[in-house]
Amino acid sequence: MTALQIYVSFPGTAREALGFYADVFGGELALFTYEQFNRSDGPPDAIAHGQLNGAVALAGSDAAAGEKSVRFEGLMLSLLGTAEPTVLHEWFDKLAVDGRVIDPLTPKPWGATDGQVVDRHGLHWLIGYEPSASPG
Repeated sequence: MTALQIYVSFPGTAREALGFYADVFGGELALFTYEQFNRSDGPPDAIAHGQLNGAVALAGSDAAAGEKSVRFEGLMLSLLGTAEPTVLHEWFDKLAVDGRVIDPLTPKPWGATDGQVVDRHGLHWLIGYEPSASPG
């Protein structure tokens, strides 16, 4: 892999969270349990490694006992210009379900359209596009 990959340690919710992101972004999801990886530092059905590949790539696992899980402060996952505007609006709306919209995905005074949402699993997303990419 030659690009930056986000890897999230979830607090026992990796299966649910990565499934949620697969529903939002599409793509192929592979999940492997602690048992499959011969790990004994957590429940056998906990996720030792999960990988979503597609338009948005994301990986993660369930934090083992004593490990810290996701807590985002001062960090956003940016999807600026990564898809067509209609797709970006769909992603934003899906991420907002049971999450918290920080800034609606709307045109801004500087000309771009963008917005911010913290999804139900605590990930903070920045989504937007430039006017040349707007639907016409």
